[in-house]
Amino acid sequence: MDVTALGEILIDFSPAGSSPQGNRLFEQNAGGAPANVLAALSRFGRKTALIGKVGEDEFGHYLRSVLVDNGIDASGLMMIPEASTTLAFVHLGENGERSFSFVRNPGADQLLSAKDIREVDDLLIGQSAVFHFGSLSLTHEPARSATWAALKCARGHGIKVSYDPNLREALWPGLEEAKRLILEGMRFADIVKLSVEELEFLTGTSNLEQGSRQLAEEYGLSVVLVTLGAEGSFCRRGGDTCLVEGITVKAVDTTGAGDAFLGGWLHAYLEANKPETELSLDELRNMLRFANITGALTTTRKGAIPALPALETVLELYKGT
Repeated sequence: MDVTALGEILIDFSPAGSSPQGNRLFEQNAGGAPANVLAALSRFGRKTALIGKVGEDEFGHYLRSVLVDNGIDASGLMMIPEASTTLAFVHLGENGERSFSFVRNPGADQLLSAKDIREVDDLLIGQSAVFHFGSLSLTHEPARSATWAALKCARGHGIKVSYDPNLREALWPGLEEAKRLILEGMRFADIVKLSVEELEFLTGTSNLEQGSRQLAEEYGLSVVLVTLGAEGSFCRRGGDTCLVEGITVKAVDTTGAGDAFLGGWLHAYLEANKPETELSLDELRNMLRFANITGALTTTRKGAIPALPALETVLELYKGT
C-alpha cells in the first residue's frame, strides 16, 4: 500500500441549480478530506486504503461503492447501524469559494474506536509507505482515541505520517480545544499541509517564513506545506523554503482543491523515492508545481472526487509550465 488514510468519508451535497419551482437543488457527491486525498492518489495509479466508518444506510453503501470504483481499498471502511453517514452541504460564493453546513450529531465517522484500529493495523497501516490523517477525527471521542492509536501504530512501524489540520470550526466544541488538539496531532507528523488561514490560527501569524519555522521547530516536522489558493503554495524543509506560483484557471468550485493538492504532492514525493532531507530545492519546487496544477484543475469542475484530474492531464500542463 502506498498511502493509508484514517478519517471521514461523507456526502457532499453540492449546489446544482434550481428546480422549476425556483427551489435550490443539491447534487450528491462523495467527499471528506482523507477520502479526497486517496482518490487523487488512486487516480495517479497509487495503491490506497481508507480506515473509517459510515452508516448502514443508503449514503454509506453509496460511499463504499465510490471507494471501490476509484480503486481505493475499502476493507477498512466499517458500516454501522448506530449512527447515520455524515452529510455536508456545500455553499459556493461567486468566485467558487466554498463554505459548509454539516449534519453530524453524531456521524458514523465519529464512532471509529481504538479497537477498530487494532483489527486493521497489520493489514493496512503496517503495510503502507505513508499514513495520512486529518483533524476531523479528533473532534470527538471515540474517534479521537482511535486516531491516537493509529498514529502510534504508524510510528511503531516506522511509517511516514502526513497530516492535514483541515480546520472546520463548526465541528469543534470550541476553538481553544480545536487549537490544542490540532497541535497535539503535529507531534506525530512528518509532513503537514495547511492553508494560510490555518497557519495563522495555529501560530498567530500569516507570515509564511515565520509561521512555518515555528511549527517545524516546535514539532520536529520534516516538511511544512502551505496552500495559498490561486497564488500557489509554499514549502519549508528544514532551513530551506520555496514559493511556487499557481496556474490560472476558471474556478467554479474549490471543494477538495487542497486535498487534491496534497494528493498531488504525495504522489510526487513517492515518485521521488527518497527521504525528505535528500530532496533538492529544485525537486521541492517541481513537487509544488505538480501539486499546484492538481489542485487548480480540481476547481474547474463541481464536486471533489468527481472533479479530480487524470494524471495525463496534470502532466501535460506540468510539462508546459
